[in-house]
Amino acid sequence: MSNEQPLLPAKRQIPNVTRETGPEPGATALSTRDHEIIREWARGVGAEPATGEATPSGPATALKVVDGGTGLRFNFPGVSPFRTISWTEWFDHFNSHDLTFVYDNAQPGQPPSARYRIVATSELVNG
Repeated sequence: MSNEQPLLPAKRQIPNVTRETGPEPGATALSTRDHEIIREWARGVGAEPATGEATPSGPATALKVVDGGTGLRFNFPGVSPFRTISWTEWFDHFNSHDLTFVYDNAQPGQPPSARYRIVATSELVNG
């Protein structure tokens, strides 16, 4: 069993980051709707946009997808259980369902973390 704190602690503000504001020093988790920040995070951890649901580009995967109903996931090197989709399709869904990307803030001297959540923007209290 892990002693790690949950990425989305209850009743806690998660700072919102944009290319203009940058990450908040000392924040352990960040949230963003900025497409370029999400792409940069994905490049940094080797992730590809994916889904487990049926979309116009293809069928649903056979896996039971536990994603809070967002329909969006990422595939990682060596672990690709979901159907890869284009960034265009990924962001179209992300925008049309008013979602927010929440991820671990990279800590100095540490490799980037692949922990993330995709949540309804209405679920967050942004700082």
